[in-house]
Amino acid sequence: MKRIIIIILTVLLGLLALAQTPQAMLDKCVTAINAGGGVTANYSITTDQGTSNGTIAMQGTKFRIISPEAKCWYDGKTQWSWSPVTSEVNITEPTTDELQMTNPIAAVQHFKANFNMKRAKAKTAKTYVIKLTPKKKKDNIKTLWLYFDENTSLLRTARFEMSDKSVYIIKITGYKHTSLPSGTFHFDKSLVPAGTQVVDLR
Repeated sequence: MKRIIIIILTVLLGLLALAQTPQAMLDKCVTAINAGGGVTANYSITTDQGTSNGTIAMQGTKFRIISPEAKCWYDGKTQWSWSPVTSEVNITEPTTDELQMTNPIAAVQHFKANFNMKRAKAKTAKTYVIKLTPKKKKDNIKTLWLYFDENTSLLRTARFEMSDKSVYIIKITGYKHTSLPSGTFHFDKSLVPAGTQVVDLR
């Protein structure tokens, strides 16, 4: 009996250690995002040019990003993107590689496949930190730091250190789990200037 208990405890401890690997934490983050059907959150992106704020909604592979600098809707197949630079909405069917630049879920899968990762020391309690470095030196990202809330497994901060020495810091706050209607992820013309041209690039 004692031997069986020791074996069981050993297995449980092994599973616990596995659950705390960086890869497992990324998976837990995806699961946490998808819990309850969907999630909305606020984000800020800080660069040497200043700070940009916006909102993001996610449900499965679908997402919507709204900010003064860009607006993007993706319904799992079709993407609508608006930029004040072009003053138009472009309709595309993005490739997997293209989605890695905009879809947080696709980005997670990209990191798992193309980056070496290890757990890093956290400066605050209940924070899980992952340090990622690209497997290929030609990648524009030199080092990526991901900071998770250990209580919720949700991403709080991402720090991108680029090969050109520039730094991008993304902070995500105000997570709210909610059921999102399918229309959330389709182009809403009321959110762009009246008369905006829509260009179908499919």
